[in-house]
Amino acid sequence: QVQLVESGGGLVQPGGSLRLSCAASGFTFSNYAMNWYRQAPGKERELVASVSNTGGSTSYGDSMKGRVTISRDNAKNTVYLQMNSLKSEDTGVYYCKTRIFRYDYWGQGTQVTVSS
Repeated sequence: QVQLVESGGGLVQPGGSLRLSCAASGFTFSNYAMNWYRQAPGKERELVASVSNTGGSTSYGDSMKGRVTISRDNAKNTVYLQMNSLKSEDTGVYYCKTRIFRYDYWGQGTQVTVSS
């Protein structure tokens, strides 16, 4: 079955960096685009970044554009999110997601807390 497992979250000071990872299994990873979303407390889930199946094309949501980089390693079945210059408003749960045959699969999320 499809599994997405995020890791790398934690507590970081404002201005700091984190790299999130999402390990995928149960499907042919290299065939599908991958996405990172986040959900801040009391807010709706929003798209942070997307990467094509080959990694050759990326796109970013407005909220973190210029401060994040999405990448993937198809040999390791893993997608990454490098986050820099983190702000307190970046606090939330970060999820990876993929869509296979019109069905969305989500990981369990990893908590990112930006605080001094």
